[in-house]
Amino acid sequence: MSVTEAKVVALHVCPAHRAPMQPVTVAQAVADFGLEGDRHAKAGSRRQVLLIEKETLDALDLAPGVVRENITTQGANLMGLVPGRRLRLGHDVVLEVTGTCNPCQRLDEVRDGLSQEIAERRGVNARVVAGGSIQLGDAIVVLEAHPAVAE
Repeated sequence: MSVTEAKVVALHVCPAHRAPMQPVTVAQAVADFGLEGDRHAKAGSRRQVLLIEKETLDALDLAPGVVRENITTQGANLMGLVPGRRLRLGHDVVLEVTGTCNPCQRLDEVRDGLSQEIAERRGVNARVVAGGSIQLGDAIVVLEAHPAVAE
């Protein structure tokens, strides 16, 4: 798929520690903070937003939000992105990849052995560079890496 076909297919926020993920149709991204209403939103954090590919969830027979991601994408090769690479979601939101997300043992609460099954494809963490509204169906465009980050 070309990058023009990449899009947001699900959005979730986690309102509190260990609380169920809440699906939303629109999420407000706040620069250097995260998504409004999400417990992981924190200034300066490298894990303000977690993104995963729907293709990975489909391969593992999992529904969006089950592995506690904020943004589920389709048509975007997230695991091929290096730290510093930026993504534009919709018209205004820009996220910067900070690294891959390592699976934790809590995933085994979803399904025994899931932390091993999802290893190397858990998704990517990102920070919010430019805030705005993210909606279901928003296009995702891969931008150039930040100039300060060498590839």
